[in-house]
Amino acid sequence: MSTLTIDSVSKRYGDKIALDNLSFDVRPGELFGFVGSNGAG
Repeated sequence: MSTLTIDSVSKRYGDKIALDNLSFDVRPGELFGFVGSNGAG
């Protein structure tokens, strides 16, 4: 059982692809962080 499910998310800013078919599950008790290539998140 998942607390959060993300499935096939894509996002573009003009010609820049920020997310390309992102999918993941977060289960109860798990910690999750989303950090970009420059350390921002």
